[in-house]
Amino acid sequence: MRLLVTGGAGYVGSVCAQVLIERGHEVIVLDDLSTGNADLVPSGATFVEGDVADRAADVFGAAPVDGVLHFAARSLVGESVVQPEQYWSGNVVKTLTLLEAMRAARVGRLVFSSTAATYGEPEQVPITEDAPTRPTNPYGASKLAIDHAITSYAVAHGLAATSLRYFNVAGAYAGLGENRLVETHLIPLVLQVAAGQRASISVFGTDWPTPDGTAVRDYIHIRDLADAHLLALDSAEPGTHRIFNLGSGTGFSVREVISACERVVGRPIAAVDAPRRAGDPAVLIASSDRAITELGWRPEHTGLDEIVQDAWDFLQSLGDRAHAAQR
Repeated sequence: MRLLVTGGAGYVGSVCAQVLIERGHEVIVLDDLSTGNADLVPSGATFVEGDVADRAADVFGAAPVDGVLHFAARSLVGESVVQPEQYWSGNVVKTLTLLEAMRAARVGRLVFSSTAATYGEPEQVPITEDAPTRPTNPYGASKLAIDHAITSYAVAHGLAATSLRYFNVAGAYAGLGENRLVETHLIPLVLQVAAGQRASISVFGTDWPTPDGTAVRDYIHIRDLADAHLLALDSAEPGTHRIFNLGSGTGFSVREVISACERVVGRPIAAVDAPRRAGDPAVLIASSDRAITELGWRPEHTGLDEIVQDAWDFLQSLGDRAHAAQR
């Protein structure tokens, strides 16, 4: 298939583009490089620099496209709280423009990069797709709004669509990994301490109702995540919008993550206890039973040490570029 990957110069988008190419698909990456890095675009992809709202129609007009994998988005929770307009415009409005361009060009297949942030603070764990969606920040709210828009396009216009709600994505694949100017994810932050790029890692809350008092999260390897996108693309059905959670189904606490990082790097990592952050749930663990049953997805890289090792290998490979911003 000839596929458009929006945001394909970012962490998740670049890995998914790489795996698509490995499976024999023709890939066009569209990215404005506002947070992405052109160096992450796989060598086998055609790269178009530009905003999804401005350039998607040009891509569709140049030659037929069979489907879209939509990763382009703003994704910083804290930023979304203080700059919500950037999220309603950058995520929702631009995605609506993309959907209209797809409809005009009769591109009928979509896989959307959604998030567990659509659920907010869960009532029960593991979290299923039937759980209430009550996002606690504009980032999650913007993704949920897009999910609703996609459903309406599927019903009204026959779009074959799938939304994948990620939990905590980590690891690296094929020389592609996380290297952001503003890093907020726990594993790369801990490894940056190990690499001497930060003095310590803050542990936000040590009195949570968990076995060791620190918050528990579900980590999924980036390669397993990419495989789910290919399965979603292949099995999409016209007129149907399906939603799947993607996680390992296993939770690890902050202290367990730090310990795994210490095992991988072979030395202690400085950690400093800090107060809880407002809005942080104690436990977030996915139920991926629906993806396993309906997509035939089987996550293979579920060991925390393996995820950390791949992330550490990638960070070390950056060398002097480890501090470089993705431009």
